[in-house]
Formats: sequence, C-alpha cells, structure tokens
Amino acid sequence: MYQSKLSLLETEIAIKLIKDEFEKRLAKALNLVRISSPVVVSKASGINDYLNGYEKPVSFSYLNEELEIIQSLAKWKRMALKRYGFKLGQGLYADMNAIRKDEVVDHIHSIYVDQWDWEKIIAKSQRNKDYLFTTVEKIYQVLLKMEKVVNLRYRGLSCKLPSQITFIDSQELEDHYPHLSSKEREYQATKNAKAVFVFRVGGKLRSGAIHDGRSPDYDDWNLNGDILLYDAVSDAVLEVSSMGIRVDAETMQKQLAERNALDRLQFPYHQAILHDRLPLTIGGGIGQSRICQFLLEKKHIGEVQASYWPQDMIDLLERENVILL
Repeated sequence: MYQSKLSLLETEIAIKLIKDEFEKRLAKALNLVRISSPVVVSKASGINDYLNGYEKPVSFSYLNEELEIIQSLAKWKRMALKRYGFKLGQGLYADMNAIRKDEVVDHIHSIYVDQWDWEKIIAKSQRNKDYLFTTVEKIYQVLLKMEKVVNLRYRGLSCKLPSQITFIDSQELEDHYPHLSSKEREYQATKNAKAVFVFRVGGKLRSGAIHDGRSPDYDDWNLNGDILLYDAVSDAVLEVSSMGIRVDAETMQKQLAERNALDRLQFPYHQAILHDRLPLTIGGGIGQSRICQFLLEKKHIGEVQASYWPQDMIDLLERENVILL
C-alpha cells in the first residue's frame, strides 16, 4: 500500500519551498527576471499556443471579442522580451497558470497546468546544438541542487537523480527501439539513464513518423527537446520540461508548410518573425507540479496541486491511500 513520506501539511510547506527556491536558482543560472503574465488573451492576436494542433483552448466572449484562456506562453514571451527592452543574454520567466481542457487526466496529467515559462535572447551564432545542450545542463544542475535542498529538509526522501543528464537524439531512439512506440522508447531510455534529454522533437524521423507533436511556430524542431526523469514511485517517465531554440523566419515558414498551417502567417506574432521584428530566443516551460511530484516522491500529481479529478478516480485513489490536495 502506498504511503506518502510527507503529511498533508508538510507537503504544502515543501511545495512552497520548492517553488520559491527553484525559481530563484533558475533565474540566477539563466540570467532571468520575473515578469507578470496573462491568463486570458484575444483569439485574434494569435498569441495562444495550440500545442499539437488538436487541443482547443477554453474560450468565451467579452465585449464582443472572443477571448481564450492561455495554454502556454511560448509566443507571448518572445514578444514580451522586445516590449520590455531585454538585451542579448538576458531573459524573463513567468509563473504561468493554464487550463488545457482536452488533457486526458491521469497520475501525471491534469487539466490545470502550472509551470515556469522562460525565454532568453540569444545571438544568431548561438542557434546550435551546443548552446542548447549547455542550457539544458544548467537547468539540470538546478534540479540537482533542489534535490539536495529538499532531501536535507525531509530526511525520508531519497536521491533519485544521476550526476549527469544523458542526451539522446529522437532518431537514435527510433534506431535503438524500432518496434516500440515513441513513449515506450522514452520509457526504456529514461529508466536506464534516470535523466534524459530527448533531442529533436516535432519533425519527421526516417520512418516517416514523428517522435512527438510540437507546434510548428515556436520551437525549431532540429534544436529542441524534452527533459525526462524516471519516476520510480510510479515506474513511469516524467516530462518536466519542453524547451528549445525558437524558430527564425525561414524555419517557421518551413514548419508551418509541413503542417499545412500557413494561414497562421496572418497573425501579428508570425508577421513580426517574418520581418525580423522579434529577437532570436531560446525558451521553454518547466512543470512546477511535476517537479514537486518527483522530488517529494508522490504517486499522483493531485497530491501536489489542487485541480479537478473525476469522481471514479478520486474513489480509486482513496482506496490506494493517495490523498489529493
């Protein structure tokens, strides 16, 4: 029978500790400044993130305008960097709260998403794999430090992270495990290495399939990836970050054409990229609840965030001794 290593009150205190300390350390590691971010945006702005393309944002009308609840801040952040006057090598992060109504909820997925959304201005010469990997390693070092901080406070928790993160190309994964699905490949690689960055996500592999869906208008599919951690409590993979170097005008047009989404070029965000009015950037999202779930060794994400869960799931979790917030 599952037994949480922290009481309900200890859990709430630990969540606050993790969120406060992680964002402070992340900001220092990547030279970021915290700014405020929207929860609601205009549909006509084209700023909202449509993720894999089938997830529809929560929408409503107000003053004769159609508004949407944000799904992520990937596009908004890049525009904010210019608006706030950030310089080369500087970046921002926001405490993002979103609703994704099409999410299938389970022990690691919720319709409520909370993450640190960050974005940083880079030079054209930094749009390469080496710069991406260096940034991943900086984020991973923050994770390692956070694990030590949390484990010192709560002695019952264990050390779960290896000293180094493993980098693997999505094509390498397909070559190693050609008969497995992409999620099964991720499971095998992450269980073996414990912490993995899967590189190049969104474009077609040699098989003609894609490793995983990515929006065509913010990540460069050849310069992005996911940070994955092996969760021994649930014997599962936790994707704690999706990130990458962002598209330039050429890459965006190519990727939009591949997804038959060239109609998006009409939006202000896309026009700004086409005409080089936005800085070149790297950015991503880091899941707050996922990191809390991992570090606190929780079985279900509902133990570290207050969200909606179907009654049959609540009943099942009660029988498994899982206490939801």
